[in-house]
Amino acid sequence: QVRLEESGGGLVQPGGSLRLSCAASESIFSNYAMGWYRQAPGKQRELVAEITSGGTTNYADSVKGRFTISRENAENTVALQMDSLKPEDTARYYCYIQYGSDIQYRSWGQGSQVTVSL
Repeated sequence: QVRLEESGGGLVQPGGSLRLSCAASESIFSNYAMGWYRQAPGKQRELVAEITSGGTTNYADSVKGRFTISRENAENTVALQMDSLKPEDTARYYCYIQYGSDIQYRSWGQGSQVTVSL
């Protein structure tokens, strides 16, 4: 199975920035989309950002204008630049890659903790 390696999480003060990265362990024949979900204690999982193979992006309303998702130079890699971070952004962020025409064809990373606090 394809494995995803996540990096870039950590502790940051409100207003600060972090950059998450996600990379597949091997090339994927059909790379439909890559992105992140996040989940915090007591809250439901939500889609943060997604980028398709065609370059189309999709963002949660709560992060629009603050987060930017982009593909890196290497195949099957993606980055999430997070600026103007707020305490409510605190969550565990899970990277995924969709490698088929349906959402059942997704592989997930182990998650990366982002904590925004003084």
